[in-house]
Amino acid sequence: MRAGHRARRSPVRVAVGDLRRQRYRPCVLPIPSVSVCLPVYDGEQFLAETIRSVLDQTYRDFELVVLDNASTDQSGNIARSFGDPRIRIERNRETLPQAENWNRVVELARGPLVKVVCADDLLHPRCLELQVAPMDADPGLAVVAARRHMIDEQSRIIVPRRGLSGLVGVRTGVEVARRVVRNGSNPIGESNNVLFRRDDFFTVGGWKTDRPYIMDLDLWLRLLQLGDFLGLPETLAAFRIARDSVSSHNEEKIYEQQRMLIEELGDSPYFQVRGLDLALGRMLAPAGRARRRALYTISKVASRGEAA
Repeated sequence: MRAGHRARRSPVRVAVGDLRRQRYRPCVLPIPSVSVCLPVYDGEQFLAETIRSVLDQTYRDFELVVLDNASTDQSGNIARSFGDPRIRIERNRETLPQAENWNRVVELARGPLVKVVCADDLLHPRCLELQVAPMDADPGLAVVAARRHMIDEQSRIIVPRRGLSGLVGVRTGVEVARRVVRNGSNPIGESNNVLFRRDDFFTVGGWKTDRPYIMDLDLWLRLLQLGDFLGLPETLAAFRIARDSVSSHNEEKIYEQQRMLIEELGDSPYFQVRGLDLALGRMLAPAGRARRRALYTISKVASRGEAA
C-alpha cells in the first residue's frame, strides 16, 4: 500500500430483505400536545383566514388536522397551499352528517388535548397558550373555555367579549349546569373557544348525532361529569355570524333543542338543578332566542351595507 493512501475496504454485503426494511421503515412523528381539528365542507370563503389564525399561535406544540368533508369547492386546495408540516389533511370519500364528521376529525387527532375550530371562525394568537397551561397544571379540569367575539362576514366585531357570564374561574359541573339552565341559552360558547381532553371525549360518547344544533353545549355538560370547568376572562376566539351559516338557517331548531336540554338537566340527579333554576331557565329561554335573532339581523345588515 502506498504511503498516504487509505486501505481499501472490502465491500459489505447486505441482504436484499435488510435493504427493504431500512428503505421502508415508517417515520413516526412525535405526538403533539394539542390537536386543533378543523372540519370543513365547502368553506373556501373563510378557510385561509381560519388556518392562518391557527398557525399564528404563540404555543407551538400542536398539529392542525383538516378534515375535508368531500367538499365541492377549493377547500382542499386552500388547505394544501400552506405547506406547513404541522398541517395534516384528510378527506372523506363522501359527505358525512356534521356530528359524524366532527367525531371522525377527533378520532384522527393524536394530541391528548383537543380544540375543534369551524372553517369560518378565528383564534386569538394566545388562545392555545392560555388554555393549555391550566389543563396541564390541573388534571382535574375537563373543560377550559374563554370569551369570544361575535364577528360578521368581514371579520368586524359585532358583539365583543361575549359569554361566560357568572362562569369565570373554576366551577364544578353542578355550578355550570345551574348557570346554563338559568341562562336559557349557551353561556359557555362554541367549540372554537373551548379546549377538552381527547380521552374524556370518547369516554362520554363524543358528539351526539341526534341533537346537531346544540351538540357543543350537550358535549360540554357531559364532559363536566368527569371534571371541573375553568372559565378564562380573556377573549381568545371569534365566532362568525354569516348569512349562510348553519346557525342562521336553523334558529327554530336551536331553540327547541336548547329547551329540551334545559328540561333534561332539570331531571338529572347528577347536576342537582333546583326548581328555581329551572323556572328561570324556562322564563329566560325566549330572551336567549331574541339575542340570537338580533345577532343574525345585525350581521345581515352589515353584509348588505358592505355589498352596497
